[in-house]
Amino acid sequence: MKTFINILAKGINQYLLAGALFIMIAFVSCKKEKVPAHDPASPISISTFIPAQGSGGTEVLISGTNFSTDTSQISVTLNGFKLKVIGANTKQMMVVVPKKAGSGPIVVTIGKGTATSTDNFTYQYTRTVTTLAGSGKAGFANGKGTDAMFDFSGQSWYRSCGVTVDDNLNVYVADPGNHCIRKIDTAGNVSTLAGNPQVSGYADGKGGAANFSLPYDVAVDAQGNVYSVDPGNYDIRKISPDGTATTWAWGNQSPWSIAVDRTTGYIYYSSCSSPGNIYQVSAQWTTKQVISGLNYPAGIKFDKAGNLYVSVNGDQVIRKFNAGDWKGSIIAGQLGVSGYLNGAAATAKFAYPWGIAVDNSSNIYVAGNGTWDGGSYNPDQSIRFIQANTFDVSTFAGSGTAGYADAIGGSALFSAPTGVAVDKNGTVYVLDKNNNRIRKIVSE
Repeated sequence: MKTFINILAKGINQYLLAGALFIMIAFVSCKKEKVPAHDPASPISISTFIPAQGSGGTEVLISGTNFSTDTSQISVTLNGFKLKVIGANTKQMMVVVPKKAGSGPIVVTIGKGTATSTDNFTYQYTRTVTTLAGSGKAGFANGKGTDAMFDFSGQSWYRSCGVTVDDNLNVYVADPGNHCIRKIDTAGNVSTLAGNPQVSGYADGKGGAANFSLPYDVAVDAQGNVYSVDPGNYDIRKISPDGTATTWAWGNQSPWSIAVDRTTGYIYYSSCSSPGNIYQVSAQWTTKQVISGLNYPAGIKFDKAGNLYVSVNGDQVIRKFNAGDWKGSIIAGQLGVSGYLNGAAATAKFAYPWGIAVDNSSNIYVAGNGTWDGGSYNPDQSIRFIQANTFDVSTFAGSGTAGYADAIGGSALFSAPTGVAVDKNGTVYVLDKNNNRIRKIVSE
């Protein structure tokens, strides 16, 4: 009972009352010779739970009927994450929320019986934004962290969304102003994977012997090969882990964005045109069009089931195309309506969305400012978050104000975030165009 006595000390009136009730029930149960038991033939139910929100480690008191005093028989989950059961009787139980569980209904399972709460538990993340690499000035320098330099904004019309991360947590960046592909290792050291910052051109080769013109986007496959698109050269390039660049295909349209479908290993690229199309590259020199007629498709990414998500810059919406038949639908945003508004999928607004990423739980991240010049006038200077399944939209980090600040959540500032990636652990990386930096967001 020590845990429940500690809860009483928290001083929250509602929590205090519920905790006292739980202790009283438990105390009476201890005094009775016959302890009420769970009835497997009857349904279980959840009436309430408190608190309704919290972060990892929050203790939640669930009230209902036909629970069990045997905690080993109880399973409580939130978005598939198991909550630790630390005490229970037939009417109440105390559970602990794990880190990064997310928001959603609480599900209690006892034997063959299951009950789902009618209300959602709201998970409160702490999202800490830091600078992973970049000095803040446009230029070229390899080095560690802020000693390195990128050129994302030397020309205002550079529109790279190129940031991706491999399974070993190395980050790769398309650096259009320096005509090369950069690598950031797990210690924060920035190096040049392929390309020559002194030469804008076209050449296959290893490391500095390769030449790029305007590398705009990168994607990585399961073997650690990096693929790039270069609208200056109209090509799709494959770059092996040792930095050897090989032309993989020529663009049917000017290629701006690229993605890898790991269910097939196929490469896909899009052209940010109107009409803009999406093309599949199933092997070297083997290309076909799979989606057509989009209004400036920008970022493209796949989920683990092979569904494709596209930020359609010209339509102010996020579209989903189903694996297999490519049937498309709008999952978030108002068609043709620009703005910065969070909420339900159909009421949310985007303002020229650009880069996009999808995590292992099929949550979607959108880099908010895809204006042609990265202007601070754009109402969205943030990374937006689209919840899997419901497609509700919220701000992951940043706000409607352009600037530079490492901070938590909405207090952090970006200036034209154009690229976004997410690693296997849920850490998010942002190409922050006007700040010439790669930012890192850790959620807890």
